[in-house]
Amino acid sequence: MTGADAARIPRHIAIVMDGNGRWAKARHRPRSFGHNAGRKALREVVEGCLREGVQALTVFAFSSENWQRPQDEVGALMELFVRALDKEVEELHQHGVRMRFVGDLGAFDPSLRQRMTQAIAHTAGNDKLHLNVAVNYGGRWDVVQAARKAAEAVARGEFRADEIDEKLLGHWMSLADLPPLDLFIRTGGELRISNFLLWQAAYAELYFTDTLWPDFDQACLRQAIEEYARRERRFGRTGAQVAVKA
Repeated sequence: MTGADAARIPRHIAIVMDGNGRWAKARHRPRSFGHNAGRKALREVVEGCLREGVQALTVFAFSSENWQRPQDEVGALMELFVRALDKEVEELHQHGVRMRFVGDLGAFDPSLRQRMTQAIAHTAGNDKLHLNVAVNYGGRWDVVQAARKAAEAVARGEFRADEIDEKLLGHWMSLADLPPLDLFIRTGGELRISNFLLWQAAYAELYFTDTLWPDFDQACLRQAIEEYARRERRFGRTGAQVAVKA
């Protein structure tokens, strides 16, 4: 792949995987049926990212607001997480995928947290694709936890408060060690980012599709990447400046 070709591939993609419930309802099935179909869609997209040469994929699996959903649906989602970890981790490992979980994990059952920890450790040496699963995550939570770490560093005398700038605060944000977020995808037809990666999405290209998540496949991913490649990313510069740099 040439340098020009590589520049057309987003290094880091984030996806709000929306539409599982509506997909299941259209088939007169319970919402859990849609969530299970969504797991298969995620496997398809992971394979697509590996094929396209994407470095990192971050998916919104369970937001901090999702605890408000009906108890049976939350329970089904927890069971799905357990089954997915038991079934998928080894295959991900064989394909060189490194897993991590992003969010406030303290709210989960200890047995589920143990499975998460085991998955992280088992895949830690892989580098073909960084798969980040956001669970009990919220973009505002992410900013708050970074601010707390900054305050703790100031209290320890490591920095003065007036030395905390965007770059320094960014070191404490989730995913700070990965490439900046390039492409933010939301399926399901909604036109909002729903408190996902608020800090990281500052300069990401936003892509919305009516496709419900269980129907989002590698062809849909390729379409999103092609749209990304057509856009001019200026980062505050003029189009003329971007053309000169290119």
